[in-house]
Amino acid sequence: MDEDRDYTELVKQARLGDKVSLDNLAGLVRGRLYAYVYRIVLEENSAQDIVQESMLEMFKVLGDLERADRFWPWLRGIAFNKIRRHHTQEQRRRKVTLSRVRQPEGERKDSDGGLANLVGEEIKQIVSNAMRELRPRHRKVLVMRCYEEMQYSEIAELMGCSELGVRVLFYRAKKAMQRALSRKGFGKGFLITALVLFGKMTAPSEAAAAQVSVTAATAKVGVAAALLGIAGSKTAIVSLTTAGVLTAGTMVATSGTDKTMGVRGPEPAPNSHVAGQLSRGDKAVEECWYYFPESASGPVMMRTMRTESRGNKSYCAWRQNEQANYCFDNRKNSISIENFRMWRSDLTVWRLPTDKVNLREFISKVEGRREEMEYVPGGGEGLLVIARTDLNANASHSRIIRHHHILDEEYFRYDWPARLRTVDNRDPMHRRGWTYFTVQGRIDGQRVWGSGRIPFVYAASQEHSPWLRLKVGNRLRIVDSGEEALLYDESGKVTASYARGSFFKGLSRPWMGLHTIDTVRRDAAQQRVWFETKYDRSKGKAEVELTCDQGKLVYTIDMEADVVDKITFSTTDGKKVELRFSYLQDIDKAGDEFLEPRIRRSHGSKRRKSPGMLWLTQLII
Repeated sequence: MDEDRDYTELVKQARLGDKVSLDNLAGLVRGRLYAYVYRIVLEENSAQDIVQESMLEMFKVLGDLERADRFWPWLRGIAFNKIRRHHTQEQRRRKVTLSRVRQPEGERKDSDGGLANLVGEEIKQIVSNAMRELRPRHRKVLVMRCYEEMQYSEIAELMGCSELGVRVLFYRAKKAMQRALSRKGFGKGFLITALVLFGKMTAPSEAAAAQVSVTAATAKVGVAAALLGIAGSKTAIVSLTTAGVLTAGTMVATSGTDKTMGVRGPEPAPNSHVAGQLSRGDKAVEECWYYFPESASGPVMMRTMRTESRGNKSYCAWRQNEQANYCFDNRKNSISIENFRMWRSDLTVWRLPTDKVNLREFISKVEGRREEMEYVPGGGEGLLVIARTDLNANASHSRIIRHHHILDEEYFRYDWPARLRTVDNRDPMHRRGWTYFTVQGRIDGQRVWGSGRIPFVYAASQEHSPWLRLKVGNRLRIVDSGEEALLYDESGKVTASYARGSFFKGLSRPWMGLHTIDTVRRDAAQQRVWFETKYDRSKGKAEVELTCDQGKLVYTIDMEADVVDKITFSTTDGKKVELRFSYLQDIDKAGDEFLEPRIRRSHGSKRRKSPGMLWLTQLII
């Protein structure tokens, strides 16, 4: 494009310190950048904010651009990352519906150009609404392919996935757009026209609108991508074995069980859904996807696929993302949304493929068996590990994929058939995503009381972060907030400082992605504390008994609510501790005791090593 040649000369001069060239560059690129961003976010104020942030970053790091002729792709990549963050924040705040699609910044109603001038406002609104109905990732790929004229390989590099994954995503984006248009009476042949019309309506100028063109060649995705795309449609069933032959060696093919929408799975074991248990004995293949948005030691989102012994039917048993916990009940032909994370039906500890050697060896020692899982090294944010296990052959393999926002991508999601009924079994506090809790108890005759906040899912933890306030008689106070964890003496002086979250060790942490029963036992294994697990199915309660040098800790866990009910501690010299936890279903009348604590740190205090879950035993000293 001529614009790209103009950018090249201005970039060269701007990098030499020519402020006039830098100003001219900013003026030349702003309109095109706004059109690119606006077509994806479809909200004027957000688009303006993203453009402004992108321009500021451009000014700061322009000197890092190695090739002046690659300026536009480089700037587009900066904006793309900011759009991705914007969509993440929007998901956390919930989507804001738009009344209509507005003209881009500086655009006049009579400057749409060409085709846009020939059609009525009603058709423009229909096209705008159809685009607005699309998922953000669908709009992204349509904009980059149709209006930025990017190759599939370029889009794959920017989005951090395979080229075939992009083709499948583009295919599904087109189908979603067609469905939206068909609901207004337009046939398949109108799709290209609608895409051209939208491009002209959102162009930064009349000249730019005149250049908008979407050809049939641009819209092609290839046979393999079409097959995989159709496999996710409720109107067609395609053999994934056939698709795998066409796409051997690609990511989508090797994880093809994600695309089984409309394929009936086998009958689950009788206890595969009751109380969140995941049975392991009667299926040929289990494939678990573990996604760590922050790091391998941080929160994890999971989904579990099952394939029957014949290998030709599969289904997604569980999906635990940043919003909720979903379970597929094949007997009732429904999807249930549950309070709890899944756990193993045989009460073995849930392992992660990134577990360190010492942790997994100690758990194996306690359980008297080794987990048939291939462990992988991995760290950093955006880590995805796919662990596939042949349960009959006791064979497994894992592979690592790096992606910084995979929860929004097509190949991580699992779309159950649209005909399935969804049943929300969550209580009010789990529907809300977080709640307050109280702690009451006694430590060797002294009263213990406190309060706190607990998020149940990762998305809620970003806005409603966990905190804990606990007081032991008049001698000790604990505060653990989003900043750090502190111990105070009776005079209010800080006596010890720890990393934030230190006093949540040994407590429920559902926003981290594992059931409380596994969180407690893994906390114990981290400190090489022996444990034993018992489960009363009739009461829906589990007990985890820990044996340490100081005595015995017993956790009573509500398996349905996925929280700790009670903790008792009996020391070797006969002292007793009991803490009871109560969780608020209704927070409308929550009092001042639930105000988030403010940290008053003493400048002289030094950060200590976290005591781990054994901090509970130190309360009695």
